[in-house]
Amino acid sequence: MILRDFTSNDIVRVLELNKTLVHFLSPLTKEKLENLVKLCDFSYVVEIDGTVEAFILALSDNKDYDSVNYQWFFHKYDRFLYIDRVVVSTDYQSQGLGQLMYKKIITKAKEKEYPFLLAEIDVEPENPKSLNFHESFGFIEVGRESIHNGKKVVSLQALKL
Repeated sequence: MILRDFTSNDIVRVLELNKTLVHFLSPLTKEKLENLVKLCDFSYVVEIDGTVEAFILALSDNKDYDSVNYQWFFHKYDRFLYIDRVVVSTDYQSQGLGQLMYKKIITKAKEKEYPFLLAEIDVEPENPKSLNFHESFGFIEVGRESIHNGKKVVSLQALKL
């Protein structure tokens, strides 16, 4: 298991992973992913046996990013690191890949002295694995938001660093 920086060679696989869990995420095109990665302060993948099986994308408070969830946090917090998405392939869930990536992101956030690490989790439709995962790190709900014309409700979560 290798945690490494995201590279342009990872785009196709990351799009595949995103698509498999798109019901918990927003869809991505190649262009949108490339633009998002440019905005990111940190973007990592986990590779197993030469194949990317997980990724995480995180960006700070000073970005021009149109995500409704990012914008919610932007208007509530002065300084933060925001996890835009974290994806682990269905074949490797509950095997420590998410923990590995979050520990790296938390370390980087502390190094850069961000006071908060922020994320959102679907509560409608439910994503209990993600809720439990974030709770295990100490995230707490700081708000809720209905998005996609009421088709989704997200729990907006913060971890004080």
